[in-house]
Amino acid sequence: MVLSVIIVNYNVKYFLEQCLCSVQKAIAGIDAEIIVVDNNSYDGSVEYLQSLFPSVIFLVNKKNLGFGKANNIALQQAKGKFILFLNPDTIVAEDCFTHCISFLETTANAGAAGVRMIDGSGNFLPESKRSFPSPLSSFYKLIGLATLFPSSKIFNRYALGNLNQHHIHEIDVLAGAFMMMKKEVLEKVKGFDESFFMYGEDIDLSYRIQQVGYAIYYLGDTTIIHFKGESVKKQNTKYVRMFYNAMNVFVGKHYNKIVAFIFSLVIKIAILVKTIVALAEPLFQFISAPKKGNAKTLIVGSMPEQQEVSAILQNAGFENKELIKIDDANISSLKNQIQKSNAGKIIFCGGHLKYSEIISLMQPLPSVGFRFHAAGSKSIVGSDSKKGFGETIGN
Repeated sequence: MVLSVIIVNYNVKYFLEQCLCSVQKAIAGIDAEIIVVDNNSYDGSVEYLQSLFPSVIFLVNKKNLGFGKANNIALQQAKGKFILFLNPDTIVAEDCFTHCISFLETTANAGAAGVRMIDGSGNFLPESKRSFPSPLSSFYKLIGLATLFPSSKIFNRYALGNLNQHHIHEIDVLAGAFMMMKKEVLEKVKGFDESFFMYGEDIDLSYRIQQVGYAIYYLGDTTIIHFKGESVKKQNTKYVRMFYNAMNVFVGKHYNKIVAFIFSLVIKIAILVKTIVALAEPLFQFISAPKKGNAKTLIVGSMPEQQEVSAILQNAGFENKELIKIDDANISSLKNQIQKSNAGKIIFCGGHLKYSEIISLMQPLPSVGFRFHAAGSKSIVGSDSKKGFGETIGN
């Protein structure tokens, strides 16, 4: 078998449904398997998805074992020469997997690869390419210099801001949302370190892969959508502490005592500042959020797909929503339709449109909300902010 796709799920059944629809298209022509590990979801994920995806292997945990341990469970039975760890709140292009596999097969020292990621609004996610954390890079990020100087090699060292996001680069850290690697490499490093419950596992794994002599690459010429924060809701103090404590574990494990001590001080400051921000941000978002009211919605898809979307919206209580249905998805017509109709949202239907086309269409469009529906699926998903909660509509 060539590829095993491993996805850890926790209470995001509709996002996972859309993810699996895109993954099934991406593995067409590849000898592949899909393994979903459910970490004791209480939203009925397994019951909902098993009948919709009979070819997918579902492993059901009786408690939430964390990201690393759940992935290791699937890894033990994965048969692929290549392993992809994928977040459930992602949508991948049809040629994404073949492109990554080809790169890993033809690049001698490559042990693992990540890809360019955009959020649900089409914005590039800078964590797609990262360096290892250091006290200085963390300090620059904490005080906002990384944001002020996003292309700086010095101030935005952590996100490698000086590297072109559309090119291929050798980097330090893979993003946990999409990590493809050779199984032989994973066997050498013995998978994820399970002492990381959540966050930091990707940094630790990337570090150990390089320690055994392999290089890690960022492939900026292929793009996926990552609805960042859906697989784990981010804007709360618990997340802040978990994230920065994970950084502390990584530094204590791999760095000398002096660096670890300095880093721990930076982390304590970061936890305090980020906790204050996390507590205040929901109020700020509520005050500053645009009030779109009954903005019109464009549905881009074939007639059957438009009917599916209309039925889902109607069943969810959106009977009065004004829908404009178009099947011509070239960029100029969409821009014209948005301006003409004052549309606030676009629902893209995967089927009539390729996911690669949808991803390309999202990025140059004006500021509208994007939603996604795979042909034949029972849901619509989307997220307007990487910091906020997404929207799911399902039957």
